[in-house]
Amino acid sequence: MNSDEETPPEQPSTPQPETPTPRPHVPPRPQSPRQQAAPAPDIPMPGETRIGGVRAGVGRKNIDLDLRRIKRRKRFGYIITALTVLLVAFIVAPVTWVAVYAFVDPPTNVLMMRRALEGETIRHRPVPLAQVSPHVVRAVIAAEDNNFCSHSGFDLEAIQDAMESNARGGRRRGASTISQQVAKNLFLWPDQSWVRKGLEAYFTVLIEAMWPKRRIMEAYLNIAEWGDGNFGIEAAAQARFGISASRLSQLQAARLAAVLPSPNRWRADRPGPYVQRRSAMLVARARTVKNEHLAGCVLLLDNARRPK
Repeated sequence: MNSDEETPPEQPSTPQPETPTPRPHVPPRPQSPRQQAAPAPDIPMPGETRIGGVRAGVGRKNIDLDLRRIKRRKRFGYIITALTVLLVAFIVAPVTWVAVYAFVDPPTNVLMMRRALEGETIRHRPVPLAQVSPHVVRAVIAAEDNNFCSHSGFDLEAIQDAMESNARGGRRRGASTISQQVAKNLFLWPDQSWVRKGLEAYFTVLIEAMWPKRRIMEAYLNIAEWGDGNFGIEAAAQARFGISASRLSQLQAARLAAVLPSPNRWRADRPGPYVQRRSAMLVARARTVKNEHLAGCVLLLDNARRPK
């Protein structure tokens, strides 16, 4: 080759386009169930403003209706709860209480607890009516409730007489029947109030409806106060005369009945002039009770009809 020959000039190389490097395929991240379940936001489009406002108003009305239903249900629940409490307090509990005491002698009452707090020694010995002298039953009916066997818990005639006597300004008289006194002594407290009087009437109705007359008299004789911490006819007979209630004579029974209105003031074993006079009167009345069969609902001996 001749060095003198001219070498053709080198052509500049044309740059080749670069081939892009492929990126590795990345799978999309799986969505959580909450994201999958979440609906797309409802973005109102132009022209839908009024429709969206109507929807919002309907939603608010539905919410208000739901709130009203909830409030009504709450009020209804409060009413049902209050009625249930009243039902238990004024019907179920009293009826159950009276039903139990129809067969069980109460161990104590409010007056006994009060006397014990005052320092008295309480003596209380309940006995069946069969172990009580019939003279006691007749004397108590003669002294406290002459119409015991004929009324249904309330002696309306005696109430009217007491109201007329009190209106005239004479000695204040009571008209409580033996049934009413049992209701007060067994289930209530001895203080005077309209609330206690109302409850006394309610319990009197229950007693007369659920107990026979014999049980009412038996409960009365076993819970009555006879002074110095003696409650019940057996404790009174033992304390005042040293004998059992079954052996009380007609005069002794009349003296015990005479002091019932104020047993801590009067004494049956050492009677004063008033107790002596009242006892003599009760002896005569007790004979009338026997002859007129006024104790026939209690004493089988007096239950025979008077011959015409």
